[in-house]
Amino acid sequence: MTKVPLTARGAEKLREELEHLKRVERPRIIEAIAEARAHGDLKENAEYHAAREQQGFVEGRIKDIEGKLSNAQIIDVTTLAANGKVVFGTTVKVLELDKDEELSYQIVGDDEADLKQGMISVSSPIARCLIGKSEGDIASLDAPGGIREFEILEVLYI
Repeated sequence: MTKVPLTARGAEKLREELEHLKRVERPRIIEAIAEARAHGDLKENAEYHAAREQQGFVEGRIKDIEGKLSNAQIIDVTTLAANGKVVFGTTVKVLELDKDEELSYQIVGDDEADLKQGMISVSSPIARCLIGKSEGDIASLDAPGGIREFEILEVLYI
């Protein structure tokens, strides 16, 4: 299987979610199933069916996270020597030239992406146009709404 890039912070968040699912959610659901079974007939027991559905979701999420962590290539951006270039994990401050608007993005793995927090996926069009550029470079993105240009103001390895 191919390695999936993940920041150290993203891997830690996945580990925390996995721990929560195994230590809190799984026992809670097992208890709910046992309680629902005690009510009798399982065919028409909505509580039992809801608990089993939750169990299926939690078990699927546990397997998903374990698979991601086992195939993860964890990259600690603070240890990179990228010589001022935009690479996976870096935080980039850009000026969108058309709108004269300053933006800040961190390039992260697909599972970590959250645009509201300024975290964009390494496979997103914006990230792909920024990767490999340095401070002062202009990155062009051919978007559906027209060409967007970004001037790279600062590259941070934090």
